[in-house]
Amino acid sequence: MNFQVLTPALVAHFEEIVGSAYVFTAQRTEAAEYAGYGRDHTEDLHYAPDVVVKPANANEVSQIVRLCHEHHIPVTARGAGTGLSGGALPLHQGLVLSTERLNKIIEIDERNLQATVEPGVINEVFQNAVKAVGLFYPPDPASKGSCFLGGNLAHSSGGPKAVKYGTTRDYVLNLQVVLPTGDIIWTAANTLKNSTGYNLTQLMVGSEGTLGIITKAVFRLLPFPRHNILMLVPFRQEAQAAEAVAAVFRAGIIPSGMEFMEREAIAWSSDYLQIPLTLTEDITAHLLIELDGQDIDQLYKEAEQVYEVLERYDVGEILLADNATQKDELWKIRRNIGNAVRYNSVYKEEDTVVPRAELATLLRGVKEIGRRYGFKSVCYGHAGDGNLHVNIIRGDLDDEMWNVGLRQPITEIFELCVKLGGTISGEHGIGLVQKGYIGIALQKANLDLMRGIKQVFDPHGIMNPGKIWTTD
Repeated sequence: MNFQVLTPALVAHFEEIVGSAYVFTAQRTEAAEYAGYGRDHTEDLHYAPDVVVKPANANEVSQIVRLCHEHHIPVTARGAGTGLSGGALPLHQGLVLSTERLNKIIEIDERNLQATVEPGVINEVFQNAVKAVGLFYPPDPASKGSCFLGGNLAHSSGGPKAVKYGTTRDYVLNLQVVLPTGDIIWTAANTLKNSTGYNLTQLMVGSEGTLGIITKAVFRLLPFPRHNILMLVPFRQEAQAAEAVAAVFRAGIIPSGMEFMEREAIAWSSDYLQIPLTLTEDITAHLLIELDGQDIDQLYKEAEQVYEVLERYDVGEILLADNATQKDELWKIRRNIGNAVRYNSVYKEEDTVVPRAELATLLRGVKEIGRRYGFKSVCYGHAGDGNLHVNIIRGDLDDEMWNVGLRQPITEIFELCVKLGGTISGEHGIGLVQKGYIGIALQKANLDLMRGIKQVFDPHGIMNPGKIWTTD
């Protein structure tokens, strides 16, 4: 791609648009702070931008992007930087457009169960705001306390509640988007039904900042479920934990959360958080199962049905959380596994997903591949929707194996996913680190269609270049 060099004159233009206090360069910014804009939570990658700009509204975003379009300057939109696929890394330097100041909850429409928000709102802040008026926004990534809704939209993020309620894309009614040319559009209408033309809303969700920049989103909401039951189920065989997932659904129960954690995952996280948890030597994996709803008596009936299913498997003593504090601690352990793995070791995380009934086969395959290639993995994830996070631990692997040799076993893991009817990312996106594997999941015809769509939206190729399917 023929990108141009960012000149001092262009930086001055950006300052005119947003004010000099919101334009940052390496020369006049604290080194550690500036370096942060070239990183996310993906391994140890770093790509420094030429400039970081923090607009406050869609009009400022439009002016910035139009200038970059005219001068062929690459633009990388950035949220909170909690991504795990390198999607917000400025591979070609240029301009990082931070959405930190686009952080308003514009309206919570209680009559229509909708809310209009900006992309820089933190997921949990939004959840708490709608909960305060009795409403519910279900998508809840593990990083919900820090990730931005804009990043969730860019990757169609999921989380534990996805098993019952769906992912981010299932709650988006309408989006305000700044196109690479600077034009500002709304993708749809604030209605539950819409069959007016192509579905541009769903095209933008999951596009990882390659087609435009989302500046407002209209989400649909649900009534908040008043009650929940949470149980931690220990298994003596990992594969049985995975097999039990589909069995619960076949019994007619749809949990609001169903999380798989192999022994090391839950042990590392409880130690990391210093939350005591008894793990007997014979236990190899756990399921964390949550039921929620409006009727507590009905939930207890469903819990009894879950117990009946679990009796078929080799399980230890089931812990039924009996108060809010215990529930919060168990969820905290689950949500911090990624942080605990990061604390314990350098690692690579693969976001695999298969139909839930194939989860046990996938887990066995991952472990078998690890044995053949000599690496250890720590696995956990959203078992209820077949989404397994495979953390490959560096351990004593040498540089050659870590940087090159792992490509083949990772390829085999992804090939197994596709063979089982799954794909290579369930919620983290393709970004930078997975783009070399996308041909495993998508045919050339699919990729050609995507390239054509990209050309229509972004003829100069400035939006988040080098991501998803590109070869540059």
